[in-house]
Amino acid sequence: MSTIVVSHAYNTDERSVWYPYLRDQLQLRGHTVDVPNLPDAHAPGLEQWQTAFAERALAAPAEETVLVGHSIGAVNILRFLERYDPDRGGAFAGAVLVAAPAYEVGYEALVEFFAKPFDWGAIRRTAQRFHVLAAADDPVLIPDPFGHVAALVTNLRATATITPTGGHFGATPDDHIDLPEAVRLVLDTLGTR
Repeated sequence: MSTIVVSHAYNTDERSVWYPYLRDQLQLRGHTVDVPNLPDAHAPGLEQWQTAFAERALAAPAEETVLVGHSIGAVNILRFLERYDPDRGGAFAGAVLVAAPAYEVGYEALVEFFAKPFDWGAIRRTAQRFHVLAAADDPVLIPDPFGHVAALVTNLRATATITPTGGHFGATPDDHIDLPEAVRLVLDTLGTR
């Protein structure tokens, strides 16, 4: 089966928010799910997160791997894909970006992740499909969640799923929630149900 590698959000870890739910649901279907605990989640550094994530994302063949990112974890995936050479390793099966900012959202601790513009053309070449999942009431994607979604859809040629509620899909690490939409998007990316 396939491998799903999750890049978690700021100040979270593998046990936070909807990651255990995603892992359980996909493992029941025979997939391998890896949610690496990225270093210093409360004070993330781009280079350290890139190194730790790349090690896990490159462990299985790209065409059998789906990358899932939550919030700044989605930005971490975009920065990883900017550097990735699909001519050498092949394109990833896809990327699912959950509550993903397309540009800086006012968190001083995360400004390094947005220091330079994204190379959208390079990123588009690295995955067969891109999906965006966001909530219309997301308080983090300022000033307007729809602006972030529109930028990602336009620049990545992604599909988008927008829920009317859901906030940031986990406001704190202890917000344990089910997120069936994320499971469905991963399965759609793999062409399975």
